[in-house]
Amino acid sequence: MKKFLDADFLLSNTFAKELYHDYAAQMPIIDYHNHLSPQDIALNKPFENITQVWLNGDHYKWRAMRINGIDESFITGKDTSDWQKFEKWAGTVPFTIRNPLYHWTHLELQRYFGIDTLLTADTAQMIFQETQAQLQQEDFRVQGLLKKMNVELLCTTDDPVDNLFYHQQINQSVSSVAVKPAFRPDKAMQVEDPQTFNQYLFLLEAAANIPICNYQDFLKALSSRHQYFFENNSCVSDHGLEEIYAEEYTQIEVESYFDKIRSGKQLLPDEIRKFKSAMLIQFAEWDFERGFVQQYHLGALRNNNARRLQQLGADTGWDSIGDFPQARSLAKFLNKLDANNTLAKTILYNLNPADNELFATMIGNFNDGSTVGKVQWGAAWWFLDQKEGMVRQMNALSNMGLLSRFVGMLTDSRSFLSFPRHEYFRRIVCNMFGEEIENGELPHDMKWMGKIVQDICYYNSKHYFNWR
Repeated sequence: MKKFLDADFLLSNTFAKELYHDYAAQMPIIDYHNHLSPQDIALNKPFENITQVWLNGDHYKWRAMRINGIDESFITGKDTSDWQKFEKWAGTVPFTIRNPLYHWTHLELQRYFGIDTLLTADTAQMIFQETQAQLQQEDFRVQGLLKKMNVELLCTTDDPVDNLFYHQQINQSVSSVAVKPAFRPDKAMQVEDPQTFNQYLFLLEAAANIPICNYQDFLKALSSRHQYFFENNSCVSDHGLEEIYAEEYTQIEVESYFDKIRSGKQLLPDEIRKFKSAMLIQFAEWDFERGFVQQYHLGALRNNNARRLQQLGADTGWDSIGDFPQARSLAKFLNKLDANNTLAKTILYNLNPADNELFATMIGNFNDGSTVGKVQWGAAWWFLDQKEGMVRQMNALSNMGLLSRFVGMLTDSRSFLSFPRHEYFRRIVCNMFGEEIENGELPHDMKWMGKIVQDICYYNSKHYFNWR
């Protein structure tokens, strides 16, 4: 029997072990999509205890605690202490068996704090005190935590109205980690609620220093912010959508829809879809002009619990996999850009595993040979970034595309302790290759297989993005 989480965790044979330890393990990390705070990085934030760095904002853990019957006051409550919240999480961990949280929790305790003890209600106080003592050290501040995991570069997720002050501060510092902003204009497309949209336009006016009276002003303001991101070393955009919108529209129609919502009137469902279709094309054209890589995260059914949304707000753990139709509109959208020669490098992510083969084949329609892996199917995302989800995604990509050109893993996380997920992914990749070498399904050419593994883990993403 193997020891839990030993040096060969997830590695089932000698070839897998060689690929991981000799090729994958030492590769730096490029995390090209996450939700980390650039302010925390710039200020090199310290943490008083593990709750602050580990539980605050982590809705993966919050969902597990709720399922385990933990009262909300011990999850997001303002009147409970950090220790009380940690104690409830520690009592939940043993019940996360076979959930990836069980592996991630103990990997993170090992990799950051050198703690091999299983986290339970009985060990909670000892682990809380030990981690608290370590967190007082200088190299356990934010930048030290990133350095411990060999993070070379990461991309945060930023709204067009963000001033990018903290990104500028990081760029002027001696930080060992490069931090780039990613342009995420979701709020500029959320026209379902006229009041919320118009409130956002006031912020956009101020950020761009452009009065927004009509649709052309709106585009001018957004384009100026896109350019501002480019000038601040951004080369990545991102969209979080239920599906791609690709309706036919005219300029006159879209301008009239903007005037309608600017006056506070509600758009009809078909008008909303046409407006969003126009905006997606416009954003994509700016991405092409400025050499951005565009990312589309598709398929989340968000904010399902209206009561909790009202109480706690968005991104607090009330989202799930959606079952939206993806193929036809996605093909139409990409085809329109391709036909106009304005298709930038593109990464597509699906949240519904039923769409795996759909996405694996869709990317092949628009890889035109102009660059390696121009259109990518991104890493298993959100609810799918666990062992089975990763294996299924990579098997589909292997069968219908080129796994060897895959740009690899990202954390999509809000936690500075999440980077062992890259290790988790790398071990899974190495084990896939190792098992097939042992079975005679791949040649015993460790130099070549090692190169492919290193490409997937690091070099493909390093070469794919137009980092500046």
